[in-house]
Amino acid sequence: MNAIFLDKDGTLIDDIAYNVEPQRMTLCSGAGPALRLLTALGYRLFVVSNQDGIGNGRFGEEAMVAVGARLAQLLSRERLSLTGFYYCPHHPSAALARYARHCACRKPQPGMLLQAAREHGIDLGASWMIGDILHDVEAGNRAGCRSVLLDKGHETEWLPGPQRTPTHTAPDLDGAAQLIAAAHGARR
Repeated sequence: MNAIFLDKDGTLIDDIAYNVEPQRMTLCSGAGPALRLLTALGYRLFVVSNQDGIGNGRFGEEAMVAVGARLAQLLSRERLSLTGFYYCPHHPSAALARYARHCACRKPQPGMLLQAAREHGIDLGASWMIGDILHDVEAGNRAGCRSVLLDKGHETEWLPGPQRTPTHTAPDLDGAAQLIAAAHGARR
């Protein structure tokens, strides 16, 4: 199986800091057509999201059930389905001790992508990570995927590194989908 791994906030849905209110979640402009193009090419959709709001006590882990349901609902309205929703509640300096640690799942680590690959039989070398910051790019690259950085002005650190160079850069999901479709065609 080939996958498109999507960061949640600022990539798939409009970025509202620490938002877990389903009614305030909306797909980014053009997400539906872009993702339909990718699923028509045989890619399955997965969300991988850092959620340190849990570790910092802003909301409980149970809120992720409603978030996952809302993401599935938003995609269903676009005639799409979400194959998997993964999130990391950890942060090294989290306020809640049980979440305060370095882990293998918090992006830029590849743990969520690797877990999805194990659970769903994903070919990581034929898959893509799309996100709006370089931590997303690094997680995808470390997992063995190709990556697209959505240059939407959300990156604030711009720290260079060997795993932080995206395969492509695009202004939005539509641009990312077009680049992935072109690469998909070239690979065949």
